[in-house]
Order: sequence, then C-alpha cells, then structure tokens
Amino acid sequence: MRDKITACITAFNEEARIGRCLESVKWADEIVVVDSFSTDNTVEICRKFTDRVYRHEWLGYIGQKNLIKDMASHPWILFIDADEEISPALREEIIHEFDSGSSINWAGYEFPRMVKYIGRWIRHGDWYPDVKLRLFRKTCGQCAGVEPHDRVSVAGKVKRLKGDLYHYTHQSLSDHVAAINKFSTITASGWYKDAMPFRIHHLIFRPPLRFLRCYLLRRGFLDGIQGFVIASLVAYGVLLKYAKLWQYYRENTNSEA
Repeated sequence: MRDKITACITAFNEEARIGRCLESVKWADEIVVVDSFSTDNTVEICRKFTDRVYRHEWLGYIGQKNLIKDMASHPWILFIDADEEISPALREEIIHEFDSGSSINWAGYEFPRMVKYIGRWIRHGDWYPDVKLRLFRKTCGQCAGVEPHDRVSVAGKVKRLKGDLYHYTHQSLSDHVAAINKFSTITASGWYKDAMPFRIHHLIFRPPLRFLRCYLLRRGFLDGIQGFVIASLVAYGVLLKYAKLWQYYRENTNSEA
C-alpha cells in the first residue's frame, strides 16, 4: 500500500478562499485544519470537508505549522495555506509519485508557487518560481525559518516537481500594502531583538537594488503593469524593514536619555 498523506491547513477569517483550498486537497487521505478563532464562517466551511477542525490560539507562522504537523495521523505532511490551491497538474504528479512507490526514495517534495495578482498570473520577477518545500515525511521534517517567513526543513533527499502551487495573494492594492506594513514590522522587530545593527547604506541602497533585481534582472517587466507594481512594492517593503529598524533604535535611545 502507498504512503498516506495528511493535508494540514492553518486559517483565520478565510471564508472567501478556504473552500477553494479544501476542494483542491480532497484527494488527500486526511485533512486537518487549525483555526485561530475566526469570526467569520471559516470553521463552518471547513467542517463540510473534514471533521478534524480545531481551534487554537495563534502561535506564529512557524509555531502554528509545527502544532498542526503533530496532529496529523499519516506519515506524510502536505502544508497548504488557506489562500493557496493545489493545481490539477501538481495533484496528478503527487498522486503518481505515491501510487508508483517512488515516494519511498524521498524525504520531501518541493514545487513552484505561482501567484495570481490583480487578475494576472505572475511568471517572472521575484515571485516566480517561488519554490516551496511543502510535502514531506513527518519524521524527517519540521517548520523552521524566521517570522514571518516559515519554511520546511527536512533531513534527506528532496525531489522537485513541475506542477504549480497556486497562490491567491493580496485581493487588492490596499490589502498588499497592509500586508507589507504588517510583515515589515514583524521582521524589523525580530532584527532589533536579535541586536542586528542598523546600517544607513542598507536603507539607501537595498530598496532600489531589490527593484532592479525584481523588475530587470528577473524580467518582472514581462508581467506588464502588475510586474512593475510588484517590483515597486517589494522595494518599498525592503525600505520599510530598514526604516523601522532605525526607528526601534532611535526610540530606544531616546527612552534611555
């Protein structure tokens, strides 16, 4: 018999998108959802797909994923966010790997993630291919990284699949800017707590260099206006992270004076 897979989903107020996500993993042997006390219909929608729906306080992007991993009953874990979807091509690749017995040779699988942004699939720039390791043996991997950027770390060989993981990020420009503000605060706060020094040349040069990498070197211009907007906002996010780090040091210095 082939190895079984548990699809693990963390969610909070995702009633508009989680149904699509759950529909895309109905083929999995088990679906587990951990909700962070949503105030909309997220939980009710999830219970239409699985009876393994739990509520738990938010532990951070890394902590929440390690929590749900330990809840899984099966030896393979598939992490998928509520605003993501397993594409038909990726689903067929995964099923083939497991039905053929090939999965016995690997500790994990990674695959590209493709973003749909303001009506267009993004195929260039910093956002594609955004390769993610999301399918792995439970005994070989765990969620690691630095908040808010979680990543799966595994001990063993990893195979890259070709099918895309679809990502329906940022429902509007306002939503995107709000996310940049939120995540830049988390990052800068972490840097400050780790005593990362502020460098003025980082603030001045890294934002424009990031724009050039995203828009020119990685051909973000091929994604039209969306490509320009993404490159600009990516650079803006870099600017905010270093500016907020500067602000933390300035406020702390003033409070001690």
